[in-house]
Amino acid sequence: MDTTQLLLSVVLTVTTIFLIIVGIQLVFILKDLRQLLKKVNNIVKELEKVGVSFEHGFSEISGFLSSFKVIFRLINSLSNKKNGRSK
Repeated sequence: MDTTQLLLSVVLTVTTIFLIIVGIQLVFILKDLRQLLKKVNNIVKELEKVGVSFEHGFSEISGFLSSFKVIFRLINSLSNKKNGRSK
């Protein structure tokens, strides 16, 4: 074999081995990224559940306070009618 062919074969072999190692590392990185995205997705789902329950609780509180408002208006109108003052 000529020295040029030998050098080319060695460089090609080293480059092939290097690319195989990089490919294997890339597979590991993609697996880790997939696991990370699954965890982030679970966190987002849990935060969405908390947000929905918070929104539901807020609407319940709003309805509760609104009912107090209606009761106070009713009491006020009844007391005005009782005193003979109607608006």
